[in-house]
Amino acid sequence: MLEIKKLSYSVKENNDILKDINLKFEDEKIYVITGPNGSGKSTLVKIIMGILKQTSGEIFFDNEDLTALTIDERARKGISYAFQQPVTFKGIKVRELLDLASGEKNKLNNHCDFLSTVGLCAKDYLDRPIDDKLSGGELKRIELAMAIARNAKLNIFDEPEAGIDLWSFDNLIKIFSSLKNATNIIVSHQKKILEIADEIILLKNGEILAQGKLNDIAPMLENDKCGRLRGENE
Repeated sequence: MLEIKKLSYSVKENNDILKDINLKFEDEKIYVITGPNGSGKSTLVKIIMGILKQTSGEIFFDNEDLTALTIDERARKGISYAFQQPVTFKGIKVRELLDLASGEKNKLNNHCDFLSTVGLCAKDYLDRPIDDKLSGGELKRIELAMAIARNAKLNIFDEPEAGIDLWSFDNLIKIFSSLKNATNIIVSHQKKILEIADEIILLKNGEILAQGKLNDIAPMLENDKCGRLRGENE
């Protein structure tokens, strides 16, 4: 279980991005963090991963205090992070990235499983280098394949729908289903992703406005003036 206690983040005096956040994420559940632009969604998940350092508060994972741990140390504890814009590793082949993610040299059938789940053919991609010849959508799918290969206890996805316009949401949702033995935290505005959540966390102005099932949260989304919050503009 992941637990966040009294977490706040400020960039300068009187500019609070997150304000006294308290959350618990149970094992093997899907959580979707949503809210209008500037509400602190990406900041929150970056702090969980250790990319950003909170101003105050604590983070516990499996009852262990992660607050002072680095990104690498948190990754070794079983936390995985997929960026909104995939990080590139020039000069490394897809095969090598998948092996690095899983921590072992994989057999061909394992590589095929990882890549086919994200709609890519291993024959076409395994020996391709990570370079500017790959499209943004291809890079996004490879990053998702890495998340599958990593088999982490906790997966964090920051707007995973970005860059997969030529690929259906149904296939994306299948990926989340394939990670059902892990806790999954997804930052998203998209209705189809909200629908698969066990629990939705609605942030606004750096605070938790509401938390619960979609049926409970939906009226607040409908009343919000930001169409992007409901996925209307994407």
